[in-house]
Amino acid sequence: MNTIALDVMGGDYGPAVNVEGAIQAVKKYNDIRVVLVGRENIIKEELEKHKFNHPNLEICNADEVVGMDELPASAVRRKKNSSIVVAAQLVMQNKAQAIVSAGNSGAAMTSAMMLWRRLPGVSRPAITTVMPTLKGVCVLLDVGANVDCKPNNLLEFAIMGNIYIKEIFGLEKPRVGLLSIGEEQIKGNELTIETHKLLKNTSLNFIGNIEGGDIPAGNVDVAVCDGFIGNIILKFGEGIAGMLFSLIKSELKKHPLVFASIPFIWGALKDLRKRLDYTEYGGAPLLGVEGVCIICHGGSNSKAISNALRTANEFVDKNINNKISIEMQKYIKNG
Repeated sequence: MNTIALDVMGGDYGPAVNVEGAIQAVKKYNDIRVVLVGRENIIKEELEKHKFNHPNLEICNADEVVGMDELPASAVRRKKNSSIVVAAQLVMQNKAQAIVSAGNSGAAMTSAMMLWRRLPGVSRPAITTVMPTLKGVCVLLDVGANVDCKPNNLLEFAIMGNIYIKEIFGLEKPRVGLLSIGEEQIKGNELTIETHKLLKNTSLNFIGNIEGGDIPAGNVDVAVCDGFIGNIILKFGEGIAGMLFSLIKSELKKHPLVFASIPFIWGALKDLRKRLDYTEYGGAPLLGVEGVCIICHGGSNSKAISNALRTANEFVDKNINNKISIEMQKYIKNG
């Protein structure tokens, strides 16, 4: 059984949503133990509201909170007893195998990188997210950990993303693409042109440069870019998904006969919403560090938290960090 430390104080909705998500997880998955890290009195109040007690739920007190608007590095250094720092310490002390946080994403990443070691061969950890496509999913990285990158960093991202999608989604030979402004190798900036040279000389199933539209079209399985571009794509995608459902709703209301048919198409609409809903994937793993860190959307609901706990558990079960280390060592050895 894996133990996962949950930053209960993090997120836009705080302890109520986090505790509810933890309850959902231990009810649904009997191989997850969750340590609720935060202000003990508040956590107990939330558990009492649900009249819930479970042997796979325990509490670890942490009196301080890192706010969403605080500078990550300074906050982590100052607030040693904050919920996110204490959660990361539990992993460092081998009392937990993973952390999940919907709080200040920079603080979660900083805590992991300051308290844990990077995996051998990894110079820059990367935040990885799952994007829905017409043909399934695409793993996009980096989406915010590194706004300035070198070609070798993007090569590392490609290797880590390749292993992640293989293990979590079962793809045998993922198509790896490099985000650029055109498919031709000569298009792009110095970073993409030099990265292309590195990627084409690997054993990865590198399909060359891709454009933004290739992601939703399902033409690529692992999309590689720096964190500046990746974060923009991620937020744009979330905005488009929200706009799509708002437009569908408003247009249906304009046509009474069509609106009346909603009960007959409700199943299809629910399936569509599920495919586009970020809560289905729970959170974004920080690849490249020795522990497991799942960073959730600040607006995560209890379902997203529960799914993030599931993702963290699966990450540990499949020993993804060890597989990344082995693969990185191969590339180092081969130059």
